[in-house]
Amino acid sequence: MTGRRRPSPRHFPRASATAAAACTAVIASLLSGCGSLPGAGSGEQEPVTVMTWAPEGTRTTNMPGMPAMAQAYARWVNSRGGIAGHPLKVLTCNERNDSVEAARCAQRAVDAGAVAVVGSYSQWGRSFMSPLEVAGIPFIGGYGASAEEFSSPLSYPVNGGQAALLAGNGRQLAADCRRVALVRPDTIQGDQMPALLDAGLGGGRGGGAGAGTGGSRGRAADIKAPETGTDYSPQVAAALEAVGADPARYGTAKAGGEAPGSCVAASLGDSTDTFFDSFRRLQESSPKVQIGSVLGSVDQSMVNRSGGVSGPLEGADVTGWYPAAGDPRWAPMRRVITQEAFDDNRIDPADQGVQTTWIAYTVLRAVIQQLADQGVEDITAHALQTTLDRGDRTIDTGGLTPMLRWRDDDMLAVTDFPRIVNADVTYQAVRHGQLVATQEGFVDVTATLERRPTDDD
Repeated sequence: MTGRRRPSPRHFPRASATAAAACTAVIASLLSGCGSLPGAGSGEQEPVTVMTWAPEGTRTTNMPGMPAMAQAYARWVNSRGGIAGHPLKVLTCNERNDSVEAARCAQRAVDAGAVAVVGSYSQWGRSFMSPLEVAGIPFIGGYGASAEEFSSPLSYPVNGGQAALLAGNGRQLAADCRRVALVRPDTIQGDQMPALLDAGLGGGRGGGAGAGTGGSRGRAADIKAPETGTDYSPQVAAALEAVGADPARYGTAKAGGEAPGSCVAASLGDSTDTFFDSFRRLQESSPKVQIGSVLGSVDQSMVNRSGGVSGPLEGADVTGWYPAAGDPRWAPMRRVITQEAFDDNRIDPADQGVQTTWIAYTVLRAVIQQLADQGVEDITAHALQTTLDRGDRTIDTGGLTPMLRWRDDDMLAVTDFPRIVNADVTYQAVRHGQLVATQEGFVDVTATLERRPTDDD
C-alpha cells in the first residue's frame, strides 16, 4: 500500500456531554453576540465571492438545501460585519445531475471571479474539477459524491465521502449479519460500493475479506438497480433471495418472523425511498431482515414517511459522517437557520448536505480569518489555496469533525482516495421511529479503507 500516514495522533474533541456543551456555548456566543465577528475590521473590505452548487428538480438525487444553507450563512455573516470585514457574496447554481451543467456551473464560478466553490454536491467531478483547476479555484468541502474530490490537489474534503460511509456501514452490520445483499445504483459511483462495504464487513468481523461465518463470508451479494427506478420489486426479491429470506425458495422462515443473520443494505440516494416502498410490500410475505443504509440515502423524514416505528426502517443500522441531528454541537447551525431561513423548507438541519455546507463555510471563514490575521486584505483563490496547503493552523469545526488540515502529512494512505483527511463516521440506528446515535463519539475507518482490496491487488 502506498501513501503517507500521519506522524502524530489526531487531535479530535471526542464527544462527552461536558465537552459538547462547552463547545456549543463558545460558538453560540458568537451567534448571539452583537457587532462584527472577531477579526472584522472597522471599515468594509472588498467582497469575497464564492459559489455553491447542487442538483435541484431532477429525477435522481436533489440537494436544494445546500445552496439554501449557503445563502442563509451569507445573510447571517454579513449581518455581523462579514468575515474579517469582507462581505460574503454567495452565487448558486443548479447542476441538474448533468455533466454538461456541472461544467457550466464551474465555468460560471470562474467567470464571476469566485475565489472558491464551497459546500457543493455533484457526481460529475471530471466535468467540474477541470475548469476549477485551470483557474486555480479551490473546491472546499464537497459532499464527497465524486472520485475527483479525493484526488484533485484543489479539493479540500471535510468528510470521507462514499468510501467512509460504505466501509463504516459494513463494519456496523458485521456484528449481526452472516448474509448481506447490497442494493446500489448501476453507475460508475455505484460500482465502487460493493468492495467498500465488503471491506467493512470483513474488518468488522475482525479479519480480512473472508472473515466471519455464514453465507456472506465478508462479501455482500451485489444487486444493481436503476438510479431512477419507479419500482424496485425485482431488486427487493433478488436481495431477499440472496440472504435466504425468501420463504418461497427456502421455506425455513415464516412470513412475519425473523431471519437471523440476513441483512439488506441499500444506498440509492433519493431513490432509496422508492426502494423501501417496494421493500415494504414484499416484506409482508417474507421473514423480517436487518436493514442497513447510509445517511443521505436514509434520513428522519424518510423514516417518518415509511411508517416510523411500524415501518420497514425500524431497527435499521445507518452510518453517517457527523454527530446525530439532535446533538448539541449542531445548535449554532440551527440558530442560523432559525434567524435567517426559518420559512425556507429547503433547509433540513438533519440533512447531511445541509450539514456539509455548514461545515464547509466554517472552514472558509477560518481560512479567511487566518489571512486577515496575517494582514492580507486581498482574498484571492491563490491566497486561499496557499493557506489551505500550508496548514499553519488546524481548523476547528466545533467538534462536528476532527480538527481539519490538508498538508501532505495529513492525507491518509487510502488507495484511490488520496485526499481523504477525515475517515471518521458515526453509527446511528432507527429506534422507536427516531434516528439516534448508538454509541458515543466517532468510529475511525481509516484502517479498513487502507486494507481494502483494490483492482490492482
